[in-house]
Amino acid sequence: MKEVKKSIPKIESMGLLKGKPVYTNDLVPKDSLVCKVLRSPHAFAEIIDIDTKDAEKLPGVEGILTYKDVPRNAVTRAGQGYPEPSPHDKFILDKYVRYVGDEVAVVAAISETIAEDALNLIKVQYKVLEPVLDFEKAEGNPSIIHLEPECHSMFDIGFDPQNNIAAAYSMSVGNIDETFAKADIVISKTYYTQAQAHVTMEPHSSGAYLDIHGRINIISSTQNPVHARRIVGTALGLPLNKIRVIKPRIGGGYGGKQAIHGEMIVAAMTIKTGKPCKLIYTRTEVFDASYNRHPMRFNVRLAANKDGRLKGIDMKVLSDTGAYGEHALTVFMVGGSKTLPLYNKVDAVRFGGKVVYTNQTPAGAFRGYGAIQGNFALESIIDELAHELNMDPLELRRINMITEGETSPVFKIMGEGGEGVEMILENCKLEYCVNRGSELINWKKNYPRKVEGNGKVRGYGMAIAMQGSGIPKIDMASAILKLNDGGFFNLMIGATDLGTGSDTILAQIAAEGLGVSTSDIVVYSSDTDLTPFDTGAYASSTTFVSGNAVRKTAEKMRDMIIEEAALKFGVSKTEIHFDGKILKTTDAKKEVSLKELSTELFYNNNQKQLVACESYCGEKSPAPFMGAFTEVEVDTETGKVEVKDYISIVDCGTTINPNLARIQVEGGLLQGIGMTLYENVVRNEAGKLLTNNLMQYKVPTRKDVTKLTVEFAESYEPSGPYGAKSVGEIGIDTPPAAIANAIFNACGVRVRDLPITPEKLLREINNLKK
Repeated sequence: MKEVKKSIPKIESMGLLKGKPVYTNDLVPKDSLVCKVLRSPHAFAEIIDIDTKDAEKLPGVEGILTYKDVPRNAVTRAGQGYPEPSPHDKFILDKYVRYVGDEVAVVAAISETIAEDALNLIKVQYKVLEPVLDFEKAEGNPSIIHLEPECHSMFDIGFDPQNNIAAAYSMSVGNIDETFAKADIVISKTYYTQAQAHVTMEPHSSGAYLDIHGRINIISSTQNPVHARRIVGTALGLPLNKIRVIKPRIGGGYGGKQAIHGEMIVAAMTIKTGKPCKLIYTRTEVFDASYNRHPMRFNVRLAANKDGRLKGIDMKVLSDTGAYGEHALTVFMVGGSKTLPLYNKVDAVRFGGKVVYTNQTPAGAFRGYGAIQGNFALESIIDELAHELNMDPLELRRINMITEGETSPVFKIMGEGGEGVEMILENCKLEYCVNRGSELINWKKNYPRKVEGNGKVRGYGMAIAMQGSGIPKIDMASAILKLNDGGFFNLMIGATDLGTGSDTILAQIAAEGLGVSTSDIVVYSSDTDLTPFDTGAYASSTTFVSGNAVRKTAEKMRDMIIEEAALKFGVSKTEIHFDGKILKTTDAKKEVSLKELSTELFYNNNQKQLVACESYCGEKSPAPFMGAFTEVEVDTETGKVEVKDYISIVDCGTTINPNLARIQVEGGLLQGIGMTLYENVVRNEAGKLLTNNLMQYKVPTRKDVTKLTVEFAESYEPSGPYGAKSVGEIGIDTPPAAIANAIFNACGVRVRDLPITPEKLLREINNLKK
């Protein structure tokens, strides 16, 4: 391999370092009207009357929108495949508001100050309704959050809004009751995971303008431009040929931009005023009114023999989707589909539960997407079983975990929103990941714990994890390569770089397929008019799905170039050798440089433009794996936990760009550590978010973790582009369970609800002493 497995710097890195204008707010028209949103102060209310007359009279106000001024078309804001598995339960603006922060009205003015002044002049009369704030009391609650007749689902899986149920699902393999009845040991535990905010550096941003043809052009920090175009078109009742969506650079997404937020609003306001408009969320709005992770409750039972052989897994889940059902079904299902196959040797497995509506900030896609919640529950109870059996948790996992060449019935039964696909693991280096991780942390010597003195104890914990690489038979991507005079190429892709470096990685794949240097590839991405179809950046799909499309396109282009050289020299294609720069006959009597050939094709002989296009839709979703080990220090007098070392050994197939892969894993680990120890979404009794700024909502920095160690297993996935699998999400999955296990190892306290704050831990430590 010439161009892959090389740590090439991001192709846009120098421009970003120099502060070039590349983000949405840099690129919207400079004369854009500023949109501001009046947001609900109530968790649940009906708008009885809304008076905008005084606001309309304010000089500088160009337009105001309420629910009376926009089409009433139900959509889901979730950027997913089509038909969409999320219920259609959202309108551009509605007569009902369903959480504190929901949209009430929109003002467009010539300045931010005037827009904000106008918001204060809008008079709203509400009929306040009883909110549903506890997701364990949502089902069947007298307060029904979605009564609107237009609310519907394209997937018929348990959708029951009359009972506040956004989705429900169940599946089983084997005879679960008989398996548990015959087992030597059965344990049952309940675990809770909390909401988590994305905290991207760039807030949600979008702008719109009308072009010379009267088409709506939307510039947006979106993870999926094609889905955004479709959803905006449905909401506004516009044909798709009237809408263009452009994605510039994004300052982080993590799933929070796998949905539309301001795009419908700026498009509607631009249509009303005829002028360009923009909506840039404040940091408070991002917290209050975008997305967070789905809070979940897991009731998990394990059945096992005395020798540690797992016999059955029973997992029942309740998930809180908040005010709207975006990603409700799919996140819930991934909680099982990306965890249960880890232990594939059981006789029986059952998974089921419900996703309920509440009057909270909507939940949505977030890196790890259900898998991190499910992994916390399953990998915690595995350790609890090891404790009951007086067995090393490392050995318990070794005898039960999935290995190369094996499969799991869960692969076929559970996908994302429906059935999955059968899959045998052609590539699985989980065993190596576990062995190497245990070696680096010196598990045999250090486990179970060290007493440091001064009330401090060091403990050791571990967890394993798997993810996927795109959604098989659903996620599709295409790529176009164009040969230019001078011998360089344009790579046009719909894939969406979130700052992950995917433009660079896909350029490397294209260069590898062509046999040229990555510097010969000029990338253009994420413009629904000019780039080919791609579902977008989510489900760990870009390197695998988009990368395979690019690989196929590059190999096709290389073949076309060789064919043109063969025509020039009057020989067969098999007689042409191409080293990336020079094409020559096998007898070395004739040669031409790529630069000369491309120029001739434009200006002189057999003139034509060489363009190649290929698509890829995966038949499987090869899983990346991780073995993670951590050392924590617990201060038993304060409850403070410090992560002293976190070791992650990752099997992601070929690392196309090892440095970018390492950064992805490290970033995911830090977010997972944040969810475990620091990040907590707190609301008051009326449903108002109290942690809606970075003073109250704490995220970890690099200084909060003493040491991160990331290594990659030597691995090659046959179905991947040059052997690659995904790496974007696998890093976030293990910290909650691994750290919880290490804390228990250190001080004998098991915290089963995240985050594990000093207050919670100290209370449990004190209870243990009584």
